[in-house]
Amino acid sequence: MDLASAARARLGIAFLLAASGVAAALPPGAAAQGRTGATAAHRAPVTMPPPATGDGGTDGTGGASGTTGGVHGTAGDAPGTTKEASGATGDASGAKAPATETGRTVSAWLPYWGDTRGAYRDALQHAAQLHTVSPFWYRATSATTIKGQPGAGDRQVVAGLHKAGIKVVPTVNESMNAATMAALLHDRARRGAHVRALLRLVASRAYDGIDLDYETMATTGTARMRDRVRTGYALFADELCARLHARGKSCVITVMARTANSGKAYDYARLGKAADRVRIMGYDLHWAEGSPGPLSSLAWYEEFLRYATGTVPRDKLEIAFPGYGWDWTRGVKARAKHLTWKEAEALRRRKGVAYRFDTKSGTPHFTYRAGRAVHDVWYQDARGVAAHLPLLRKYGVRNAGLWALGFEDPGFWKVLRGE
Repeated sequence: MDLASAARARLGIAFLLAASGVAAALPPGAAAQGRTGATAAHRAPVTMPPPATGDGGTDGTGGASGTTGGVHGTAGDAPGTTKEASGATGDASGAKAPATETGRTVSAWLPYWGDTRGAYRDALQHAAQLHTVSPFWYRATSATTIKGQPGAGDRQVVAGLHKAGIKVVPTVNESMNAATMAALLHDRARRGAHVRALLRLVASRAYDGIDLDYETMATTGTARMRDRVRTGYALFADELCARLHARGKSCVITVMARTANSGKAYDYARLGKAADRVRIMGYDLHWAEGSPGPLSSLAWYEEFLRYATGTVPRDKLEIAFPGYGWDWTRGVKARAKHLTWKEAEALRRRKGVAYRFDTKSGTPHFTYRAGRAVHDVWYQDARGVAAHLPLLRKYGVRNAGLWALGFEDPGFWKVLRGE
């Protein structure tokens, strides 16, 4: 196992502990490599508020609120589940998403924790740029069971996004490790059962498709086991995407950046043929359980974009930018603290320290003291995104993404509009 993958695997374990109240806070995930961070680094556990609106998911797809960790895909389970044996109920609203305009080039994840109302308003405010929102609502725990996070399946959120002309493609992550997933994916019957469970989930609401963010399988086990995951996941994607397309639904697959040290559990070429979109998590080059440093860098983007555009059609690629950062304490092995852009800037101003921008990586950072402890904070803002965008243009990638709504510098949207 490479160093980045080993670190992500430790993070996945830590998330499970956090969900059961044993470990301390964790955050987003993507990889690096870290979702949702490798396994990611997506968010810190928080106390969940009630669902933003609506019924919070009935028909066995909802969830109750509680204290959970969040990152691309390693948060705790909520009570509601969708099981293979259960039938879909359909969406009583019958809402259908209008065709998205060609000028909309951004997708974004909608978190199920934190200020969910604010994140939803953020999506509506920027509807003119958003073609898709992926609520981070579901988690596969077996071939036939998909559990809902708090607020999952909220019909008012789905209908509101549709009314704004935004497609709703919920995200499903998985809690199964490489060995478990390899066995499932290479067993035709179990693979088919998993496909059917996902199809029932899509049919349970007026969803426009599904986004698979399967990271645990990519950050655990041996290199040989991840090879089996890669071949099995390609077979699975072929089958699932074909079945979704037959129903007029989108198939989106989220992957870690493919570099010399990460992302090898994904067959980019096969996934690019099967899926409508391949989302690359362009964050967590440095992550919560590693050393302080930028979440992304220009050289890193150059590396993974070169590989991605050589294997996946450019019009299918989306590069997701981070709207968050990490606060490391020097000399301490504990996990770094997750901060949204807003939280990072508020902290910097409160501490009265100067804003610094690292031109080599294209990311902001600052250092502050808390008693005797020295803290290093690295994050991303609109200036950093503006520094990275020329690389997307260089490689002919037009579509961008955001992890996650409500986290980002408001200037992010202006930068993507070219202002």
